[in-house]
Amino acid sequence: MPVRYGIIGAGMMAQEHIRNISLFPDTKIIGIADPNEPMRGAAQSLAREATMFADAAGMISALECDAFVVATPNDTHFEILSELIKLRRPILTEKPLCTTIADCRRVMSAARRHGTAVWVAMEYRYMPPLARLIAELEAGTAGHPVMVSIREHRFPFLEKVDDWNRFNKRTGGTMVEKCCHFWDLMRLLLKSDPIRVYASGSIAVNHLDERYAGQAPDITDNAFAVVDFANGSRGMLDLCMFAEGSDWQETVSVTGPLARVDAKVPGPIRYQTGKQPRIPEITVNYRGDKPNTVTAIPVDATLLDAGDHCGSTYYQHEKFLQLVVGAVGTPAVTLMDGSWAVSLGQAAEESIRSGEAVPVQAP
Repeated sequence: MPVRYGIIGAGMMAQEHIRNISLFPDTKIIGIADPNEPMRGAAQSLAREATMFADAAGMISALECDAFVVATPNDTHFEILSELIKLRRPILTEKPLCTTIADCRRVMSAARRHGTAVWVAMEYRYMPPLARLIAELEAGTAGHPVMVSIREHRFPFLEKVDDWNRFNKRTGGTMVEKCCHFWDLMRLLLKSDPIRVYASGSIAVNHLDERYAGQAPDITDNAFAVVDFANGSRGMLDLCMFAEGSDWQETVSVTGPLARVDAKVPGPIRYQTGKQPRIPEITVNYRGDKPNTVTAIPVDATLLDAGDHCGSTYYQHEKFLQLVVGAVGTPAVTLMDGSWAVSLGQAAEESIRSGEAVPVQAP
């Protein structure tokens, strides 16, 4: 019997989940819930056998799902997760877990109370070049990691239903909404928790002339951030949301006493007018006389066609499916991981507003 999925949300990211789940032979999407009729129609075209619902409550009461995927606006996650957790079925929820650390704590408490497995969708971990970077660090290529530098130079935020992603109140702010991936990677690569962050950012180029119900967007479109970690290591983020012409959308560099290892990730080609597709790379820059190496990390074309995240959504679902069928017992990306990312992002937003370094609250 196939694993039966219920999808809550039908927008761009939900559709990416649908395309990737459909690549697995023993899965079936039986229900999709979203209040927006055009988005439901787009999702229905990808999962023709699924029953469509205008809200999650209707789907939950009508269908017996083995697992759920939550891909709705950030500010809806807390309420939706609070109800889903009661069903004790595995959940894959889009990032960020919630928009505030207070709501993250409440979700963690509920999941513990009900014994529900919740996986936070930090799919950047599973991008093939970043997975290779992690493997190089585990093999000791760099020695113990001392510094992590992450640069993301990418396209502006896309248009979303009801323009929800234009306002900090609904997204948690760019440092939460977008950068939770990078805070998660820093913790993963440095094997330590953050203690303080200093961030500087602004809205300088994007959305300046846009108005929604008379309100101007307030989401940051560029920032630098420096993070101190408990083990003495450091992380740095360089974010620009108006640099879609860059050869590499993300470059993640980890430096230790033996070498610096760089993972270079191209952006989705559909946002790069006139550009040619690029193959991700891993570069190892050794200290001393050992020659540096550059290795191409090809990604299966089918996976690239299924989404905008360098094949990582497929690999994430491959691992989540093992959780659903009982092959593994706990999520690889936990509620604690998701909560740390929100807490660090929330502190970075506060640092931008105050101009001061801000302590990071432990979840």
